[in-house]
Amino acid sequence: IYTERAIPLFLGVKMGGLLVLPILALFLLWGDASQRALIVITISLCILAYLLPNFILNRMISSRRKKIREALPDALDLLVVCVEAGQGLDAAIKRVAEDLQESSPIISQELLLVNLEVMAGLERQQALRNLGERTGVEELVSLCNILIQSDRFGTSVAQALKTQSDYIRTARRQRLEAMAAKTPVKLLFPMLLFIFPAIIAVILGPAIIKVSEFFGKGG
Repeated sequence: IYTERAIPLFLGVKMGGLLVLPILALFLLWGDASQRALIVITISLCILAYLLPNFILNRMISSRRKKIREALPDALDLLVVCVEAGQGLDAAIKRVAEDLQESSPIISQELLLVNLEVMAGLERQQALRNLGERTGVEELVSLCNILIQSDRFGTSVAQALKTQSDYIRTARRQRLEAMAAKTPVKLLFPMLLFIFPAIIAVILGPAIIKVSEFFGKGG
């Protein structure tokens, strides 16, 4: 969240929740609950008000990192095309950021910020380090390190980008294969809880009805 008020707003929400929720609970429950219940509810609301903003922020961070991770292979392919076409790395980053504004606005914003930092006079290596630190995505941190090394030693940027793109796609395929391998285990409990009882009811239901009717006639 790139605004000057982000940190004060976040801390203000936490402190406001610590003050407002317990007071509201006391106002609503005063006289209808015992003193011990009021203390427990007040402490619980204080803990909730303090932890809930952190939970929401962590969810936003995870969602943002996931979107960056999903868009990174396409961004790498575009970077390779731009670099092989003769553009410098700074111009390629700017062009890719502009092309991804609609399809992947998050990674576009990050790349544009790198370009703005370089234009403002910051060294490219430091701007790339800042990109990795801001996002916290391991694949992007690795890419930034590779670009820094290529820039420092004068190696081929296009080849480094191709290698990193292949690595990212391979790692993503391996993650998906690992998730697919865990699927049968995850489906076991829902099947035991919901599917098997229904199957048993369908199979044994008619037999139970006939047995009940038989004993009913016999009685």
